[in-house]
Amino acid sequence: MVDKWIPPDLKKGALSRQLGIPEVENIPTPLLKKIMDAKLGSTITNPTKIGNERYHVTRLMKMRANFALNMRR
Repeated sequence: MVDKWIPPDLKKGALSRQLGIPEVENIPTPLLKKIMDAKLGSTITNPTKIGNERYHVTRLMKMRANFALNMRR
């Protein structure tokens, strides 16, 4: 049996709620990449029309965005 590397206590939809995007919609890839490129503590603008207009980048947000990008592959 294969061990699953995704934690069982994963908070599903946490990044969507943090970004103000409904869970039924996909988070746009340009937004995830912009979050990953930003420095901690900076404020970024959303390059898409989905979600909030501005975001304050935190360590947890970067971790969630990285996980979302990895799960797309």
